[in-house]
Amino acid sequence: MGQEPGTGPVVHGYHKQKDEHLKRLRRIEGQIRGLQRLVDEDVYCIDILTQVSASTKALQSFALQLLEEHLRHCVADAAVRGGEEVDAKVEEATKAIARLLRT
Repeated sequence: MGQEPGTGPVVHGYHKQKDEHLKRLRRIEGQIRGLQRLVDEDVYCIDILTQVSASTKALQSFALQLLEEHLRHCVADAAVRGGEEVDAKVEEATKAIARLLRT
């Protein structure tokens, strides 16, 4: 993963913000651990659901940012190269958006 056969390392659209993304994911991980603690401490259901909503929104926000970076980098790069690759990248992005909308 991260390298295609016969080429150098693949640089993904999120590469420039990798540290920022990891920091954000660690924060989300902390929210999930907080949910575990709330359940363990028998906190009121609605309070837990409020935190579930916050965690869900954080993941959705992360996903949208990652999708934007994919469109700006990977899809735009394929569009410059042209050919069938651009169609494949657009289809791939469309399917990713569809998965996000189902959540």
